[in-house]
Amino acid sequence: MLVVLLVGTSVGAVFYYDHKLHRVSALSDYAGRVADTPGTNWLIVGTDSRADLSQAQKNELATGDSDGSRTDTIMLVHKPTSGKAMIISIPRDLYVPIPGQGSHKINSAFNFGGPHLLVQTVETLSGVHIDHFGEIGFGGFDTLVDAIGGVHICITQALNDPKAGLRLSAGCHDLNGQQALGLVRTRAFPNADLERVVNQRKFLSALMSKAISPGVLLNPFKLFPFINGAIDALTVDQNDHIWDLMSLAWALHSDPITTTLPTGGPVSTDDGDSLAVGTKTKQFFAALAAGHGVDNDLISDQSGVVK
Repeated sequence: MLVVLLVGTSVGAVFYYDHKLHRVSALSDYAGRVADTPGTNWLIVGTDSRADLSQAQKNELATGDSDGSRTDTIMLVHKPTSGKAMIISIPRDLYVPIPGQGSHKINSAFNFGGPHLLVQTVETLSGVHIDHFGEIGFGGFDTLVDAIGGVHICITQALNDPKAGLRLSAGCHDLNGQQALGLVRTRAFPNADLERVVNQRKFLSALMSKAISPGVLLNPFKLFPFINGAIDALTVDQNDHIWDLMSLAWALHSDPITTTLPTGGPVSTDDGDSLAVGTKTKQFFAALAAGHGVDNDLISDQSGVVK
């Protein structure tokens, strides 16, 4: 009877939290949509939405007061049929055709048509079918990190960025939510966004590793606040479920391959300084779409300030 009770309670909790997920229609079909491709693919976007933040929270987190929502971060997470998962940063300045809108920087797709148009833009560009969608804004990110007692991160240089509310010395730190948000937001580097996305990928991997560690999974005082924080912070597609998120966390917890999508280099466009789609961009996506391993010369070297 005790076993039945425990199993029943666990199953009930899964469906309870699944019901609480925020959902949006991001993956609905459209004419000519890319068919299924090998492996499982998540499109994960980080927006600068402040909709859920009070003025006091905006001040504490140094987020500013901008209205609306823009995609500061676009990541493609690819789980192959075998081998390591990949976290691929798509530069927000990549200049691409956006269906129905002409050519613009890729982050404009979200502004023009929300998650659905961004997914369509990425699928059309890459030939890779997107299976799941996740969106996280400023609101809830700090709570998510604080719920598991912070994340241990080592950095190679001191960081001082008042715009991101960040001040850290070189070395190792247990980052709280406010510091973590500052780290993934800061662009105070010579390469600005290109270096920021490297730090974001490394932090995401560290966060997932901590989230499914025994110290969190076996501690209800950390586990349930983390689950609640994730539910509050995330928006997923209407057909995504809590078990899909659990599978994603498991895939990312152990040394995934992380890289930035190769581009054709800087180019001047009507949208300002942008990054062109190049031959290596197409080769990279072709390998993913075919289910082949990506050649090492298409994988960017690790940089960033996070070790």
